[in-house]
Amino acid sequence: MANIVIVGAQWGDEGKGKIVDLLTQYADVVVRFQGGNNAGHTIVLRGEKFVFHLIPSGILYGNKKCIIGNGVVLDPAVLIEEITEVKKRGYFKDDSQLMISEDAHLILPYHRRIDIAREKIFKIGTTGRGIGPAYEDKVARSGIRVVDLLDEKIFRRKLEENLAHKNLYLVQVLKERSFEVSEILDEYLDLKRQLEKYVRDTSLVVYEEIQKGNHVLFEGAQGALLDVDHGTYPYVTASNTVAGNACAGSGIGPTMIDSVIGVAKAYTTRVGEGPFPTELRDQVGDKIRERGGEYGSTTGRPRRCGWFDAVIVKHSIRVNGIRDMAMTKMDVLNDFEKIKICVGYRFNGRVLHHVPSNLETLNRSEPVYEEVNGWGTEIKGARNFSDLPQNAQRYVQRIEKLIGTKITMISVGSERNETVAVRNPFLKRFLKKSRNL
Repeated sequence: MANIVIVGAQWGDEGKGKIVDLLTQYADVVVRFQGGNNAGHTIVLRGEKFVFHLIPSGILYGNKKCIIGNGVVLDPAVLIEEITEVKKRGYFKDDSQLMISEDAHLILPYHRRIDIAREKIFKIGTTGRGIGPAYEDKVARSGIRVVDLLDEKIFRRKLEENLAHKNLYLVQVLKERSFEVSEILDEYLDLKRQLEKYVRDTSLVVYEEIQKGNHVLFEGAQGALLDVDHGTYPYVTASNTVAGNACAGSGIGPTMIDSVIGVAKAYTTRVGEGPFPTELRDQVGDKIRERGGEYGSTTGRPRRCGWFDAVIVKHSIRVNGIRDMAMTKMDVLNDFEKIKICVGYRFNGRVLHHVPSNLETLNRSEPVYEEVNGWGTEIKGARNFSDLPQNAQRYVQRIEKLIGTKITMISVGSERNETVAVRNPFLKRFLKKSRNL
């Protein structure tokens, strides 16, 4: 039995979907434990591209249980669109494969309207999907859960109570249109009829699967630097994206987690506002963006691109307890003669080797770079570490030394099989060894 958490080690968009998809073949259950449809996991299978915003990436395997945990904020309409699309493409033939936590909180239309209106006032780079306002209601104890939607009387009462003050806020503060109870009620009761067959006590389901000795893969969204506590606040998402939230967001205890794998690109990207020390606002940054197809899978926004930042990855390793790293999109750097790695931040004459909480310090810091030679050739065909060109091997090894953690998977192309797998985290001998590190 092995229970593995997959988390992003940068600002999201690290390619977690591919790593989850790759490891799902060894798992029995895949659990999405936080975030909403502001995240998009992209998978390429036999030349066909899939983008999942809510459904766990394991849905492409017909024999895996896929769970949307209680830590997710759920937009029912978006989920139904995803279900319809995946089924239309010949996958997800058995409805019992997907389960939704009855404790997950709902995104309502007023959450989206509030999100968009506030972004006009204070731009932090949200997707406008209503994720932040839904989490706010959850913490304020005024949220509406999936289990509430299943009971029309409860749902109507809670909706009426919420709209009484949401409409005041929309009209008087944000200068936006209010909502009628009926326009939300009718829509969501129809959505309920389509989704209720998937609703379960998923905390109990995950617990029972673990008790049976089955392998569980916990799938995070976004990245550690977008964590509401440990990221570049306030330019973060509204949930805890770190591995510790895999427990709270799925309803199991921390003693049930065996290992944590972090995912980072061979370079760095960021979507939206906020500090980004290694950002390249030049032709090199443009080249990385075009070669890597760096446009948001959820919004289509162009991603900001820069060199690999060992400082933020070390920060992620620490706050997540990451034991092994997966490096994605290494092939994007094939054509670069010289490649840089950020090893520290220079601020006021001294070099920092940690991510400062003070954003002014981070914004005014200059990256300290090491420069290495590129490998100048296609690496898509590599399947073993020894297949990589010497300079590509040296690049990986130098990053390993800087971050103090082994890189055990390297993505060299977009397809599932275009991966160098050094070790398999679901093998017992690996888990025994990793506990002794």
